[in-house]
Amino acid sequence: MATVELTKENFEDTVTQNDMVIVDFWASWCGPCMSFAPVFEAASEQHQDIVFGKINADDEQELAAAFSIRSIPYVMLLREKVVLFAQAGALPAEGLESVIRQARGLDMAQVRREIAEQQAQQQQ
Repeated sequence: MATVELTKENFEDTVTQNDMVIVDFWASWCGPCMSFAPVFEAASEQHQDIVFGKINADDEQELAAAFSIRSIPYVMLLREKVVLFAQAGALPAEGLESVIRQARGLDMAQVRREIAEQQAQQQQ
């Protein structure tokens, strides 16, 4: 699957309707973004079951602000609507593959239990 453009209009539906979504916040003037683009595109071709979305941070400032994006490129991986990875900076191909492997290997029921426990502790 090739990369898809994500906007504030389709972001929620994309994340809700797909098990795993990897997002690349980028801008056309950003050199590191341009060098990361082929790595992101190649990974999208290798992992047909994952949605690879690109968000132009200049065009989608509201969406970038919602995730407190301060530096681009910024890569974020969501699985079952849970952010499992978020990092500023371009990843090498093997780094992106490692993030995908680790996300696939997680027990999401356990992740949700841990999130619930953290939230319960914060409310005390």
